Formats: sequence, C-alpha cells, structure tokens
Amino acid sequence: MRLVKAAAGGDINAFEEIYRLTQGFVYSVAMRVTQNHAASDDVTQEVFIKMYNSLKSFKFASSFKTWVYRITVNTAINYYHKSGREQKIKSDRDLLMEQKEREEAPSRTVEHEDNKRLVDRLLAKLNPDQRACVVLREIEGLDYKEIAGALKVNINTVRSRLKRARETLSVYAKKEAYNELPQSAGNYNFRV
Repeated sequence: MRLVKAAAGGDINAFEEIYRLTQGFVYSVAMRVTQNHAASDDVTQEVFIKMYNSLKSFKFASSFKTWVYRITVNTAINYYHKSGREQKIKSDRDLLMEQKEREEAPSRTVEHEDNKRLVDRLLAKLNPDQRACVVLREIEGLDYKEIAGALKVNINTVRSRLKRARETLSVYAKKEAYNELPQSAGNYNFRV
C-alpha cells in the first residue's frame, strides 16, 4: 500500500516499481481475454496509462489487485469488442507464426505447446465476459467475490457466466477429443 500511495502522490519511481511488479500479470490476463499477442501488448500499455491517470482517485475501498484486475479485464474486453474483425486477422497470423515456431521447437516442448493451444482454442469459443470469468477463476485463482469485484458485477452473474462457460467448454472439449481420434478407429473390431 505504501508503494501505491507514493505513486498516487506523483512518485514516478514508485509507479515504475508497480509497473515492474504487475506488468507480467497484466499481460497474462490480457492475453487470456484477447487471445492475441499484439492485442495484449496494446491492452497492457493502455492499462498502465489508465492506472497512472487514475491512481490519485484510488480510494483503497477494494484491494489494489482487484482494482488492477478490473482495469485489465475491462480494457481487454473493450479492446476485443472494438477490434473484433481486425483482431481475428492478427490472431490467425499469430497462430501461423506459433505453428511455425512449434515445428522448429524441440520435441519435449511440443506437448506443452499443444496443451496451451488447446486451452487457447477452447477459451476462444467463449464470449469475452465468460472468458474473463474463466481466466480469473481457473487460471488466476480468484474466488467468486473477487471476480465480482474485479468485473463490477453481481456474484450471481459471475456464477451464471462460469456455469455457461463450463457447459460450452465441455461441449467443445468433447469435440476436440473426438477430432483427435484416428479416422480409422471405427474400422477395428474390439473384443473383450
């Protein structure tokens, strides 16, 4: 809190320290919501501009972490809505670049990258509000009350979004698993 108060008072070194401590986490949340590296960079930059301009009005009514989540998720969702089509093109380009990198990567990292891509593909099936709830709950580990505070929504809205998101993810995960089966699997005659 001392660091936040110093930054709110205009101490640029304190703000730089806040940036250093939170930049990775802001980028990670932005990436999970936008599903795009370039967009995440833009969102991260915008988040820190908003934080710098808003620190003086931070009332300490919620935790600083919740405040940062709120700014990050809202900025990422707004970015997603503003640049839907453009973002899809960038995302496709990023996916092609990642695929190329994966082909060149050592074999021990291939499985990890495949799992990460599967999670990213499944998250992409959700709308941004649901995706934000899933990221905050399942990846960042926030409880329902913290998510509600970060998103400024009712806790029942969080529960509802997570329920719908989990149902959607379940359907798509089953489809992904089915698509991974060899096409000739149906030709075998299994006997016990």
